[in-house]
Amino acid sequence: MTARIIARIIDGKLVAADVRAAVAAEVATLGFKPGLAVVLVGDDPASAVYVRNKDRAASAAGISARTITMPATTTQAELLAVVASLNADPEIDGILVQMPLPKQINTRAIIDALDPAKDVDGLHPINVGRLAEGLPALTPCTPRGVMKLLAHAGTELRGARALVLGRSSLVGRPMAALLTAADATVTVAHSRTRDLPGECRRAEILIAAVGRPEMVRGDWIAEGATVIDVGINRLDDGRLVGDAAYAECAAKAAAITPVPGGVGPMTIACLLENTVIAAKARRR
Repeated sequence: MTARIIARIIDGKLVAADVRAAVAAEVATLGFKPGLAVVLVGDDPASAVYVRNKDRAASAAGISARTITMPATTTQAELLAVVASLNADPEIDGILVQMPLPKQINTRAIIDALDPAKDVDGLHPINVGRLAEGLPALTPCTPRGVMKLLAHAGTELRGARALVLGRSSLVGRPMAALLTAADATVTVAHSRTRDLPGECRRAEILIAAVGRPEMVRGDWIAEGATVIDVGINRLDDGRLVGDAAYAECAAKAAAITPVPGGVGPMTIACLLENTVIAAKARRR
């Protein structure tokens, strides 16, 4: 029998629209147009759609968006040259190199080559280190968006038991740092965690970012927990699902993000926000 959904849905589309509107209002007061450059290497269809959405959102917010498309055969040296050119371009405030990159390119070398002041994805070691130290930094867009969703949901973070399922540099690790800075008591779990369901049941806040469709089951969720599902996975039948079994988890949780329409819209909205932050810091 299908579980009865009782959780309050955290509407990422609504929160993202508010963030984009605030960004547009701030850009209108700056006296200049912040510049965002997105570099797309190869022909991955999902990446191409994502980049088009970023361009549209940036333009709507008054940000000058530039997309640089490079073939799948691009060498590491060629991509590094483009990054160096963007680093030196005074009209560009934010640079995002769309992942994943083709196998012949060392992703870490590209990230390390970015100007940290223009690294609007928050992946450069300087930004990672500043975030870990609790210092102001450009933070990865998805974890930044998750924090806004938690605030919108009215979730109390101070002292709360939070579990981050996943330890990637793009989501899991910066997510743990942001929650720690907000005074949550944070556990990072992953595929090698012993008694993973038991760890999840102890969490008042569960951030699922492991990249496995519907891995988190309803009996993993504590009654009244807040569940933020970062995952987006396409099943063989074409359906998009998260890392949590939505109906099962919603029957236990107090609040939950849907997939799609939860965390996803926040990523682009926070990219625009990061671009404005970078622009103001560079041009002040």
